[in-house]
This record gives sequence, structure tokens and C-alpha cells, in this order.
Amino acid sequence: MTKKPFRLTPYQVQFLIVVGFVSVGYAIYLRYLGIENSTVGLACDAGLQTLMCKARSVSTVLFKNSVFGITALVVATLNLMRPSIVLLTVGIIAAGLGIVLYNVVLSGLAIGLFILGFARPAPATA
Repeated sequence: MTKKPFRLTPYQVQFLIVVGFVSVGYAIYLRYLGIENSTVGLACDAGLQTLMCKARSVSTVLFKNSVFGITALVVATLNLMRPSIVLLTVGIIAAGLGIVLYNVVLSGLAIGLFILGFARPAPATA
């Protein structure tokens, strides 16, 4: 019994491209308009309770504890052992957020593992 190699359909590739752009876009929005913006930082530190301040505080706690990078690395390792579209989607989201939100080393390693996950031996021809 032979196992079918993991291949993405064109619809899955388009879905992953959209997910990647949305996650990186949100991370850029959060980083440059929420975290690094001094006006927003001063307002949030003064006690302003908006959605941007909550997202800023949650993302700050997550990237200080390297949650984005560790999650991306764990999911990439699981995807390397048993590839699936769900793991690939979760990993792209975590790695995209980690690359932009200061977890570059672990997220970069995870992206390398995701690329390595597509390096499977070619099926034998009869």
C-alpha cells in the first residue's frame, strides 16, 4: 500500500496566499500603528480601553514570551512529520505574525521547516 504524496490544489494555494497576506498585513498594522506609535502607546498606558489597546497589550505579552515563534516552530515540526492543510494554515499565520512581531529567529526557522516539508521523494514510476 503506497501513500499519496502531499500536494496542494490550486484552491488551497490561493487560500494560503490570502491567509498569509492577511496575517502579515494585520501584524504590520498592529506593529506600526499600535505598538510603535508613541501616541497610541501613551494613551494606552494612561488607561484608554479600546480594542487597539487590548490588541496591543495581548500581542506585547505574546511576543515577549515568544509564543508566535514557538507555535510556528511546533506546528512546522508537526507538519514536517505529517503534512496537512490545517497545520500549514496555522503555521503560516503564526510564522507571519512572528516575523513581523519580533520573533524572527524562531519564525524564520519554522518557515524553513515548512519549505522542507515540501521536499518529499518523488513517487517511483513503474
